[in-house]
Amino acid sequence: MKEQVIHFQRMISDTHDAEEILQAVVSFFPNNTICFSSSLGWEDQVITDMIWKNDLPIEIFTLDTGRLFPETYSLMEQLYEHYKKRIRVYFPDAADVEQLVNEKGPNCFYASIENRKYCCYVRKVKPLTRALQGMRCWITGIRAEQSPDRSHLPQVEWDEAHRVIKVHPLLHWTLDEVKTYVRQHHVPYNPLHDKGFVSIGCAPCTRAIRPGEDYRAGRWWWEDQTKKECGLHMTPTAS
Repeated sequence: MKEQVIHFQRMISDTHDAEEILQAVVSFFPNNTICFSSSLGWEDQVITDMIWKNDLPIEIFTLDTGRLFPETYSLMEQLYEHYKKRIRVYFPDAADVEQLVNEKGPNCFYASIENRKYCCYVRKVKPLTRALQGMRCWITGIRAEQSPDRSHLPQVEWDEAHRVIKVHPLLHWTLDEVKTYVRQHHVPYNPLHDKGFVSIGCAPCTRAIRPGEDYRAGRWWWEDQTKKECGLHMTPTAS
């Protein structure tokens, strides 16, 4: 797979144009092996628009943890009304959620980092594994400026945990560029963004950020740590 990563990276080395990158993905990988994971944030709406308006054969899916904001569910319906297409939804295993809540409580994630990571594992990581089965390319909405850990990511990388090639079409975009695209192309987006929410996840674990705060400050804000991830995007291995 290392050779494929290098080959594809060379294919897109002369462009930062996200639509060109998506077109290159479609030409490089076989049909029915490309997917895009959307959390329905600004960045993901941009990529969704590019995929659907160009009718690209890329499956778009999202992970419904069961704890999302009402605004996020409303956005799913707006997307259908706008594009006449639906995002595929993956849910956590019901037995896993029952065990989690019965053993640790519905809001156990506030008690410890270990509990929070376990909740993320049950509600996000395990469903993601199912969503990626049979896929060879996983497209994400990650941008370099979102966090220090993401600032050094390559645009194309090998994800050893899921055995897929990850591609980040918006890696070099700024937040202003994302907002401009959304406005210019009239892309539906989550109204929570207008209330200071820059990164939107589960309702109990997300808040608006204050002026001057880090991009990820609104996620798991009660935790005293600088690196805060849910486990979907692990530190990349060398590719």
